[in-house]
Amino acid sequence: MRRVASFKSSAFNTSEERDYFANSGCFGDDLAKWMMVRLRNSGYETDAEPGQEDFGWYFNFQAPAGAHCCIVVYQSAEPDGVWHMFLERKRGIIPSLLGGRNVGIDPAAVRAVTKTLESASEISELRYGGEGA
Repeated sequence: MRRVASFKSSAFNTSEERDYFANSGCFGDDLAKWMMVRLRNSGYETDAEPGQEDFGWYFNFQAPAGAHCCIVVYQSAEPDGVWHMFLERKRGIIPSLLGGRNVGIDPAAVRAVTKTLESASEISELRYGGEGA
């Protein structure tokens, strides 16, 4: 099952620092919001707003088998910059520490994220990784 997607896109902010960024270069809030709107349009319930960590942005959404987390990270050090999107199960602190975020990922959640990325003209050079779950 695909849990990681990497792609290029010039549609999202990768140059203008915002005063609310946790760290310099912590881009991805607009990409997370873009993804949330598309998942909502496909019938998935999402957080109202994305959250921020020091490495990037994330949001939770409800798939048939339970809550999932989509993480967005921009890597400017890679040639021409690359976006990475990770899909995990939303778990409590103890299950997360024991690797539970990578177990039980709903195939419907994977299909929803995959379909959104593959159908978007804003996305190019789409690659997948993270097989298995």
